[in-house]
Amino acid sequence: MSDGAGDRRRVVVRRADRPGDLGWVVMVHGEVYARQFGWNTDFEALVAQVVAGYAAGHDPAREAAWIAEVDGARAGCVLLVDGGGEGLAKLRVLVVTPAARGLGLGTRLVGDALAFAREAGYRRVTLWTTGNLTSARRIYEHFGFALADEEPVHRFGHDLVGQNWTLALDADPAAR
Repeated sequence: MSDGAGDRRRVVVRRADRPGDLGWVVMVHGEVYARQFGWNTDFEALVAQVVAGYAAGHDPAREAAWIAEVDGARAGCVLLVDGGGEGLAKLRVLVVTPAARGLGLGTRLVGDALAFAREAGYRRVTLWTTGNLTSARRIYEHFGFALADEEPVHRFGHDLVGQNWTLALDADPAAR
């Protein structure tokens, strides 16, 4: 950590393998996105479906979830799951709580997920997001994700711009 606040706080990124981790992922998305963007429970239901699919039978050699903690409290998460295509993975449900933003947690979470994707043999990672999530977009761009397409959508009680991003993993990760 390069800033003074980060030097005083204990930050850990670990696998989401403890009781309550996956439930927390669903809860924090519902709470944070309702508070920050006014999104309705349709978003929480989508996150619950993603997490339930992961919990019901992920392949630990090909799929993983991470929790970021700050001073022992959960503060962020991300999942990497099989994308259903040859060599394709999906980055899912990235969030960092407002109180923990600015500590580099989003970058650490995505970096760990992409390192895992490379080790698991994936060749490409995709993700879906909305255009209003500018901090997340900066993280994706930092790692070399490119916007593949976007379209207006009405989801979570709002008019949004849905975006699909993609990253070819043959790029040199050391250059990031």
